[in-house]
Amino acid sequence: MSAAPDTLANAPSEAPALDGEAVRADFPNLSEEVHGKRLVYLDSGASAHKPRVVLEAMERFYTRDYSNVHRGVHVLSQRATAAFEAARATMARFLGAPDERGVIFTRGTTEGINLVAQSWGRANLGPGDEVVISEMEHHSGIVPWQLACEATGARLVVLRMDERGVLPEAEITSKIGPKTRIVSVTHISNALGTVNPVARIVAQAHAHGALVLVDGAQAAPHLPIDVAALGCDFYVVSGHKMYGPTGIGVLWGRYEVLAAMPPWHGGGDMIKRVTFEETTYAEPPARFEAGTPHIAGAIGMAAAADYLMALGLERVEAWDRELLAYGHAVLAEIPGLRIIGNAPEKAGILSFVIDGVHPHDLGTLLDMDGVAVRVGHHCAQPVMDRFGVSATTRASLGVYNTREDLDRLASAIKKALSLLL
Repeated sequence: MSAAPDTLANAPSEAPALDGEAVRADFPNLSEEVHGKRLVYLDSGASAHKPRVVLEAMERFYTRDYSNVHRGVHVLSQRATAAFEAARATMARFLGAPDERGVIFTRGTTEGINLVAQSWGRANLGPGDEVVISEMEHHSGIVPWQLACEATGARLVVLRMDERGVLPEAEITSKIGPKTRIVSVTHISNALGTVNPVARIVAQAHAHGALVLVDGAQAAPHLPIDVAALGCDFYVVSGHKMYGPTGIGVLWGRYEVLAAMPPWHGGGDMIKRVTFEETTYAEPPARFEAGTPHIAGAIGMAAAADYLMALGLERVEAWDRELLAYGHAVLAEIPGLRIIGNAPEKAGILSFVIDGVHPHDLGTLLDMDGVAVRVGHHCAQPVMDRFGVSATTRASLGVYNTREDLDRLASAIKKALSLLL
């Protein structure tokens, strides 16, 4: 069995930062029963449920304000455009961005990373250059850079983690150096919960003239984000991880960097003028938003950001730490259970294996008890390889989870083990 990391075990024991039950009432989906049991949803790391305010914001757009944006002079188009651009301003505020012109709407974190890898990467990488990523990246933080390196002749360099799931200082200082052109690193590991020292990585990269892209898909729902304080050059998030709709995300970039990048997709609204001889391109963010955008998605994502900001990201972070410490404690009581990922700084993730039990069998039995978890490699196969496992069971936390949910998880695991072992 695994003990909780010191900083989690010693988390403050004062009154909860959030009332999980009260927050849960904001999410219509969570009132249902599964197999006759009250639903315990512990799969927010894959996709989080949506509060009523998000659903209402999107319904209001579709039923009252629907039209295309940026192209019309009629009232509905003007209202739609105003709502869409207000969403951009909201996301800038949520990310602590100094300039909303750096906020680009994408289909999600995956598209944001691909956009940078293909636009910035193809224009700036070449033989002898190095792209640095970490061993704990989601596949979306690996494959786009492999493709960019294959196309440009650059080399992929990997920061290795220790047995706790932490990036050692020696890895950061030895592998981010004069040949590094860009570092792409996750803020919080989706498979381990490790919170990486982003500001430290940025400082090391900038000392060598390199840029830094941060994958914030898991961070956005768990802690305050301030891209100005982090000092990064790009930051990417997904709407559906932070209680917003699917199919929408944001790439934030420093405006001067974005302005020097070529377009990635071509089409409407990313141009100034098109002739058969030559096309001139719009300035960011329009340059990177070809075609009709996911207008309702942007509005819904902004509503989710407003919801989180109203709850208070500092309170959300404190509640997450309390739940995570409690989860480590209750799981430590289960014989044969081993936590994968024991970084001193963690958020949102309890990933584990149990001797003699396949995660898929466990996940199926937990579902019969109304407990929803994720099983598999979590799109992080190099992490599984590092820890010598093929898959884990992952319980991922949301603002609507409670200590009772974690008690239900532990009880359901013990019940499943009585059947499997």
